[in-house]
Amino acid sequence: MIIYLHGFRSAPASIKAQSLKHHMEERGLGHAFWCEQLPASPQAAIALVEAQLARCRAQGIDATLVGSSLGGYYATWLAERHDLRAALVNPAIVAPLELGAYVGEQTNMYTGETFRFTETHIAELRALEVPAITRPERYWLLVETGDEVLDYRHAVAKYAGARHTVLEGGDHSFTRWTDYLDDLIRFAGLAPAA
Repeated sequence: MIIYLHGFRSAPASIKAQSLKHHMEERGLGHAFWCEQLPASPQAAIALVEAQLARCRAQGIDATLVGSSLGGYYATWLAERHDLRAALVNPAIVAPLELGAYVGEQTNMYTGETFRFTETHIAELRALEVPAITRPERYWLLVETGDEVLDYRHAVAKYAGARHTVLEGGDHSFTRWTDYLDDLIRFAGLAPAA
C-alpha cells in the first residue's frame, strides 16, 4: 500500500495526490492507495497515519510512505519508527524552522478551510525531528533544484546514501511528478495488475 502524506496547507485533492491515485486506479491498484486530510497538529497527523499503519499490519499489508514537503518530514519520522520505505518529494528538512513564519491563521490551498497554526504545533514538529537517518537504502529522495520554498541541497545532504533523483529546474510542486509514478509503484513493491 502507498500511504501518501501531503504538505502544509495541502490536501488529498492536491495535484500530486490525485495524479498518483488515478494512475494507480488505472493499473488496478486503487485499493492500495491511502491519502487522508492531515490535521494541522503534527501530533494528530502522526496519530492518524499510525492508525492506518496499524490497520495495514493487522491485515499483513506492506506499506510504503510517499511524503511531499511537510509530508516528507512526517514520512521520515514514520519510516524510522516503523522501519518503512519512504519516497520523499521536495521534503521539509527542518520543519520547525521553516514553518515558524506561518504561525497564525492559515488557509488550505485546496479546501479553502481556515485553521490556526500555533507555537504548540511548532513544538510538536520539534518532537518529530530525525537528526540523522538510519538505513538510507529505505529512502528515495526526489527533488528539483528550482524549489523556491526549500533548499534542495539540505535534503541531498540529509539523505546521503539514499537513492537520489535530483532534477534541474522545476519548483516546489515537483513539476515532473507524472514521469515517476510507475517508478513509485515499483518502489512500493506493487506490481501493476495484469
